[in-house]
Amino acid sequence: MNSVVHFEMGYKDQARMVKFYESALGWKTQAMGPNMGNYVVVHTAETDENGMVQAKGAINGGFYQKTDDPLSQAPSVVVSVDDVQATMKAVEDAGGKILGGLNQKGEHTMEPQMIPGVGLWISAMDTEGNRFSILQASS
Repeated sequence: MNSVVHFEMGYKDQARMVKFYESALGWKTQAMGPNMGNYVVVHTAETDENGMVQAKGAINGGFYQKTDDPLSQAPSVVVSVDDVQATMKAVEDAGGKILGGLNQKGEHTMEPQMIPGVGLWISAMDTEGNRFSILQASS
């Protein structure tokens, strides 16, 4: 069974979003900078030195900058898989769609992208129009 291991939501104003989640929920944030698309990692629970949650059932997440693309407007989940290529095929065979992602140059690509220290990632859509991501963790 493939588990949900991460969530993602968009932001319009990074500083405002960080202030809100740190103040309202006590989450810890880590801005990844322009070379990582201004992504912000959030820790929703106590983590170890590798950023892994210590509380059973808890997950961390991240925020990305919203765009005019409607697919950037809704939250999504990240599902951990053993084989990203096999899962991409299974998604399409089941009636879903591979949406792709952005490479390090900011260009759209239909190939899984390596997130340094994390693994291979790609975005997909289910048969109901929900966006989600597939992640094959680095070993």
